[in-house]
Amino acid sequence: MSTSLLASAVVLVTGVIWGVYWVPVRAVAERGLDGAWGTGAITLVASMFLLPFVLADKRALWGRNRIGIVSVMLGGAAFALYSIGFLYGKVALVVLLWFFSPVWSVLIAKYLLRQQVPRLRLVAIATGLVGLFIMLGGDGDIPLPGDLGEWMAFVGGLVWAFATAGMRNKSDVRPLPSAFLFAIGAALTSLVAAPVLEPFPAIAAPDLAVVAGAVLVTAALWWVISIAGLMWAAVRLDPARVGILLMTEVVFGAVTAAVFAGEILSPTEIAGGALVIMCGILEVWPTKSDTGHALPDRPQT
Repeated sequence: MSTSLLASAVVLVTGVIWGVYWVPVRAVAERGLDGAWGTGAITLVASMFLLPFVLADKRALWGRNRIGIVSVMLGGAAFALYSIGFLYGKVALVVLLWFFSPVWSVLIAKYLLRQQVPRLRLVAIATGLVGLFIMLGGDGDIPLPGDLGEWMAFVGGLVWAFATAGMRNKSDVRPLPSAFLFAIGAALTSLVAAPVLEPFPAIAAPDLAVVAGAVLVTAALWWVISIAGLMWAAVRLDPARVGILLMTEVVFGAVTAAVFAGEILSPTEIAGGALVIMCGILEVWPTKSDTGHALPDRPQT
């Protein structure tokens, strides 16, 4: 198997894996780690998995760009909001609102970083905005997120756009230390939010082993192995291919939520969601000016 084909397969599988991430998050919550407590436990364990790699290299973080370090941790904070959002909103809408972040990325590139933005990126903004209005207000409602989960995904996508801008322009941290900072940022955010959202968890004794196992597996598979695999694959593929392959997350999230949780989207939510997906594809589609003006990446989970 060629390196390109293997990298494509890794990205595709990553999208599928993150498309069902809501399952362990909700399973852990049902066993006692509700609200942000579950995400906090998962990301804290992921940090512990990655800590030895940081300690083994004394220069892993020493002397690195501070804005870059903060940006990576901010990215983790954004992912924490995304993870917690699955407990308070429809899975498909949470995923779609998270994938709205390419609009924020383009606006940041144009107005804050003063970068030249190709016309195709402006088309992406228009497409994403129309999709958002249809998805959230197509049934006559005010086009705003409707519950806490949707707001978390929406704000998380905005935070992610700022984080990726900082990472692209300032971060000089290598992949494994970056993954550690990412997990730490998510853990801190979750543990700060946890007591605000839900009371301190009380786990029944028979559930302790199940919860501990679920936390360990989720931390290892999603926050360590899949992120590390994506970091390896992303640098070996065209960004457009990476972005499009990761769209499997939206599909698997919507399908699995419909089958296993009975969460069915309305026709307007489906139509608006399709435009949001198209926005993501347009945002990563290569243009002639991309070689001279790098734009912040779309969310890569």
